[in-house]
Amino acid sequence: MNSVARRLSSLFRHSDFTTVPFNSGLHQLQQLQQCRGIRVRVMNGNLEQALTLMQRKMQSSGIERMIKKEQRFHIKNSEKRVLARKNLERRLRSEDLAKKLKAIMIKKVRYLMLI
Repeated sequence: MNSVARRLSSLFRHSDFTTVPFNSGLHQLQQLQQCRGIRVRVMNGNLEQALTLMQRKMQSSGIERMIKKEQRFHIKNSEKRVLARKNLERRLRSEDLAKKLKAIMIKKVRYLMLI
């Protein structure tokens, strides 16, 4: 936990973080929220809805992946297998796409040579 706190504090020291009032523009508001992290407003005491919204925001912004990368404790073998399978599938999809694009480019080049 201390390493995460140190990284966050170094992030604030090195960034162009300035405190500005909330009514001074949308861009500055987004920059302020970006430096402070994700904010979710609880409406009418509906905590469940706020938590689901926060989870969605964390997934879309990549914070969840960053936190999982920072794990320094034991990962179960079953989790390792799942991660390895996902990485393999991702790599195979990427290689397949590269082969398809290469075939398309070869066809285009051959067609241009015939003209």
